[in-house]
Amino acid sequence: MDSITAAHIRDDGAIQTILQHCLNTAEQTRIFAENFGCGGYGYFCGMLHDIGKYSREFQNRIRGANNMVDHSTAGALESFNALPKIGLLFSYCIAGHHSGLPDGGSKADVGIETTLNGRLKRKDLPDYSGFKRDFDIATFTPPISQPIQPLEKYGFSYSFFIRMLFSCLVDADFLDTEAFMTSGRARGTIVYSIEDLYKKMLAYIGRFNEPKNALHEKRNEILQSCLERAKLPKGLFTLTVPTGGGKTVSSLAFALRHAKTHDMKRVIYVIPYTSIIEQNASVFKQILGEEYVLEHHSNFNYNDNDETMTRYRLATENWDMPVVVTTNVQFFESLFANKTSKCRKLHNIANSVIIFDEAQMFPTEYLLPCIRAISELVHNYGCTAVLCSATQPALSKLFPKVLTPIEIHNNTVETYRFFQRATIINIGKIEDNALAERLNNEGQCLCIVNTKRHAQELFSQLEPEGRYHLSTFMCPKHRKIVLQAIKERLTSKHILPCRVVSTSLIEAGVDVDFPTVYRATAGLDSQIQAAGRCNREGKRSMEHSIVSIFEPADKYIKYQPAAMKRPIEIARSISRQYQDIAAPEAIRSYFEQLYQMTGQGLDAKEIVKRFEDAVDCDYSFPFASVADEFKLIDQASRPIVIPYDKEADDLIRKLRSGEKNQKLFRDIQQYTVNVYPDEYEALLGTGCVEPVDTEIAVLKDGDYYHEYTGFTLPAKGGLGLFF
Repeated sequence: MDSITAAHIRDDGAIQTILQHCLNTAEQTRIFAENFGCGGYGYFCGMLHDIGKYSREFQNRIRGANNMVDHSTAGALESFNALPKIGLLFSYCIAGHHSGLPDGGSKADVGIETTLNGRLKRKDLPDYSGFKRDFDIATFTPPISQPIQPLEKYGFSYSFFIRMLFSCLVDADFLDTEAFMTSGRARGTIVYSIEDLYKKMLAYIGRFNEPKNALHEKRNEILQSCLERAKLPKGLFTLTVPTGGGKTVSSLAFALRHAKTHDMKRVIYVIPYTSIIEQNASVFKQILGEEYVLEHHSNFNYNDNDETMTRYRLATENWDMPVVVTTNVQFFESLFANKTSKCRKLHNIANSVIIFDEAQMFPTEYLLPCIRAISELVHNYGCTAVLCSATQPALSKLFPKVLTPIEIHNNTVETYRFFQRATIINIGKIEDNALAERLNNEGQCLCIVNTKRHAQELFSQLEPEGRYHLSTFMCPKHRKIVLQAIKERLTSKHILPCRVVSTSLIEAGVDVDFPTVYRATAGLDSQIQAAGRCNREGKRSMEHSIVSIFEPADKYIKYQPAAMKRPIEIARSISRQYQDIAAPEAIRSYFEQLYQMTGQGLDAKEIVKRFEDAVDCDYSFPFASVADEFKLIDQASRPIVIPYDKEADDLIRKLRSGEKNQKLFRDIQQYTVNVYPDEYEALLGTGCVEPVDTEIAVLKDGDYYHEYTGFTLPAKGGLGLFF
């Protein structure tokens, strides 16, 4: 065997020694972990993570032998032995730095188990003692101290700490490996200054200094509140602003000034829907410059158990950008993930301003875990969190007592009254033919329904001229074109017919202004969001701006998701209790009743409890189990690429040729439609889709994609009830 102990060998034969790789990784891990005051612990993990590569078996493997070698357990074992009790926390990080954070398991586990307890008992580990020639663990063992200020029972806090430290380690490991394997040509990081971005923001909002009317004056008042409150210390904030109040720009102004004031690293904007990310991101790019804004909402996730730097891992994001725009799914599922690809970016959340747009959209069954994750970021990782909404949910009682939200714009009731633009009425049950007749009698109107099936069937009954359809069965590029056409009709000097049937995707972050809106029964927050699309600019009187709440036909109610039932029932109760269901006190009552009635359902899978209880079980954390279960969307979906235009055809040709890279994945997302697994199987059965690899398929039969309504499932493919 070659006397040089290699961590990596490049195609040109160059060798990176284990010592050099561990030193580089340790130093970078230390830098990352210093963002939450744990640099010494980060360095310790980095030094030990690859010492298992000193074994003869691994050195043979890296030089071509066809044998599998466990090189991660060795460092985990040394950590466990070097630091009583707290060393176990670092053992999770080291043991999982390739295959992912393991479950802790139990003391009864034996060496064949994949749990951490099992792996620490392995008797058949290859001899890695050669590491002692280069390493003296005592020289980099940190003094034992409390790494964080734990909340509640400590268990959730410590599990969160492990995941954050794990993120530091795997990102540092990846970056150093990439730098060596590419001969130093690894992707560089963008150079930026938060202060410079804040100056760009000031230049943009300068146009608002001389309001032209009362509406602009009120929006400017909200903006000034955000700029003033940005001087406050880091912490937990709410921003309660009705639709049309300029929340997007004002919240970004708060974030940038706050980040500048407190020397914070980045702004992360978390949005409920993939479908509206493009709109918000385009506003930020217009203000700050495209090169400073990252959109992260990938539909494609590849397994990364293998250390080899595959084409897929090169596309992994680590959020090393000044402004990140992402989704609730991407953000929260990453915070509860165990795989390296998902966790790699987490350390870059530390010391950031996090804006949660449409906070009322947090998933109810995962609400407590999400709240606890936000609490940890604020309490232990130097973050500021802002919960933005026109219908602010009653979340303050769910946060730990040490965190009390501060409202950024105090005049909530007065602001609501100013922006009250529409009259909400209930018109009871209505069949499609009667509803379509009403819509056809309107010159311009919006109708929001709960399922894609309902949207397509109702659309088919509208008069052809000026009719439009919006749902996630249309690829993003298609939706963007349709939205632009809708906006042009609504803002034309001539009153042009514009009748739109949409699923709920239009309710959040889509700036449209209709004289009349219809909304199928839903939760109170959805009804109010729909009302925000009526008379948005205040050009008409309230009396002539009607939002009609209706109950759809039984055939649609039957297929509505079960999760809608309780919000609808409580919304009906609120409508009987309050004359104005959009008033702040009605909204507060709605969410209080919703959370009270849901009870333990706010953590349906007992995720918080399981992490908290681990303290009493020798810190046996269920990382892998929770990662498998924490899915904000119950059913995993499969992306189908639509050959929508020439650009899509070119991208599909690249996919078929085997090309895989970050830019291709980003570009192809504009042409994807997601379907559920059973729907995907039905499509395969008809032969109308062609798999190009294990993750992506391409639509072959154009008959299944309509120029107005987008994707249509085969008769046996189900109803596609997706919002």
